[in-house]
Amino acid sequence: MQKLWRFSLRNGGAILTLAATLTGICAGSAFAAYPEKLVKIVVPFAPGGGTDLIARALATEMSRDLGQSVIVENKPGAGTIIGTEAVAKSAPDGYTLLMATFAHAVNPGMQAKLPYATDKAFAPVVLIGRSPNILVVKSESPYKSVQDIAAAARAKPGSLTYASQGNGTSAHLAGELFKNLAKVSLTHVPYKGAGPALTDLLGGQVDMMFGTAAAVTPFIQSGKLRALGVTTAQRSPAYPNVPTIAESGVAEYAAESWYGLYAPAGTPPDVIARINAATKKATQSDAFRKRAQEEGLIVNAGAPAELDAYVRGEEARWRKIVKESNITAN
Repeated sequence: MQKLWRFSLRNGGAILTLAATLTGICAGSAFAAYPEKLVKIVVPFAPGGGTDLIARALATEMSRDLGQSVIVENKPGAGTIIGTEAVAKSAPDGYTLLMATFAHAVNPGMQAKLPYATDKAFAPVVLIGRSPNILVVKSESPYKSVQDIAAAARAKPGSLTYASQGNGTSAHLAGELFKNLAKVSLTHVPYKGAGPALTDLLGGQVDMMFGTAAAVTPFIQSGKLRALGVTTAQRSPAYPNVPTIAESGVAEYAAESWYGLYAPAGTPPDVIARINAATKKATQSDAFRKRAQEEGLIVNAGAPAELDAYVRGEEARWRKIVKESNITAN
């Protein structure tokens, strides 16, 4: 009996060791299998805008690397809050991602209360890139320059309208910054995405838009829109002949758009690393690089910490501007 007991102990230890080894192998296999199903990128805007176009270009290339379909789901409304909240409440498994933009950094300073905490509800994945917004008017518009816009706005305060893809977006804040620094009055008209905003701009229902380069470039190239100025501090490589708004007489004017991927907080670091790697590879593809170059998008695609640091800086900067300029969400 004593010998049998010793044998059982020895075998019991072997069984425990084997179980632990199998557990480790299974855990490794689970990660290696990611993704096992479709991956969804939530775009908090309507279809057809710059964010939607960049997300779809990215999704196509990511699908090749991940070996699974990557799709875009549009959830517009409330200045990106509806779509952003949906991702915040999603399972932290890497299958639901957020295509975040300028509004992600601005909303905390503009909204009295958000249904999520931006610093706790999300895990940064990657900063995809940064680009200018472009002040555009319809090609038939009488306004040929930034100076023309400023002069008309001073002559008839509040009569000129500018569209945006929603409250708190780059197009909205770019317009508010223009109003503040140029000391003019413009009327903001928010939409649920760049697509609807551009439709009304082209139809003559609004006078202008500080649109993202991704959204307005096709219409500039086709001759339907006229570019008057870029919002960045330096001229855009994609638009070397279009002056900056600052050099057009609005001193110290500077604003930029950006695109970044977030996952829900609690997403495993290994899964985030896999998505980060797939995104980097996607942004290096010829197809994505071509689109980025056409739209003046400067691709970053670094580590998750780079997105976190950049957005924290943008949030602090715009919180100050929003307060000093008395900009509201409505």
